[in-house]
Amino acid sequence: MKRILLMVFRNLFFVPYGWFKLCWYASHAERYSEEQRYQLLKYVDNRAVKGGNLVIDGHGMENIPKENGFIFFPNHQGLFDVLAIIQVCPVPFSVVAKKELTNVPFLKQVFACMKAFMIDRDDVKQSMQVIINVIKEVKAGRNYLIFAEGTRSKDGNHPQEFKGGSFKAATKSKCPIVPVALIDSYKAFDTGSVKKLTVQVHFLEPIYYDEYKDMKTTEIAAEVKKQLGLEIDKKKVQLKDALKTLGTHKVPVKLHPEVTAEVTVEVKEEK
Repeated sequence: MKRILLMVFRNLFFVPYGWFKLCWYASHAERYSEEQRYQLLKYVDNRAVKGGNLVIDGHGMENIPKENGFIFFPNHQGLFDVLAIIQVCPVPFSVVAKKELTNVPFLKQVFACMKAFMIDRDDVKQSMQVIINVIKEVKAGRNYLIFAEGTRSKDGNHPQEFKGGSFKAATKSKCPIVPVALIDSYKAFDTGSVKKLTVQVHFLEPIYYDEYKDMKTTEIAAEVKKQLGLEIDKKKVQLKDALKTLGTHKVPVKLHPEVTAEVTVEVKEEK
């Protein structure tokens, strides 16, 4: 909440104009192309990120498929996740999100601009219809983002189990699956701090249909989670600067959001 207030305070003169324009686009989405709506979202998002003392560190944008019609599968840490990805993703995408988020101001307008599908997790029939609609749109060339965990992780950067059913839209549309590793996104709104924060977004290499067509959705889910886990684990080694000298160095390794250990690394000259 403190960081949201900071975002508003530092954009005090922009908020009325930005809010009006966002609401207008959300209410008249059919009047604007997807690219126009996405550029507005990136502009508003950029103001919010800078005002909130946040830095989004994007990696692997070259892994995003050149042809549209793919699905992002990130780990889910909190309300800031989609905003972090918008900041560094060069191509428009939409989202499948829980219907409860339509009660959250700003996110409600953001998702309306994205023409997102809001899913009722207690209504199986409605949920199936959302999947069918996503399949049609992905086949037609729209990009989507689905949180395969179903809900945010309660353990910071440690993903929960990925649900196999979340990958049905991908298998039925035969589209590329793009794993996305989010690191420290939960800290933006959930820690109560307004200190400068860097959130990392890593787009991993896509998994194409030919690679997963013989796999069960549960196997695909396990593989995507495994890839995200490996990427996140690589970032636990906290090097402020590159090791440029020979000899022994103490390097901090994050084992848990609140636990850091030190390991000894010896740098030798290659013979």
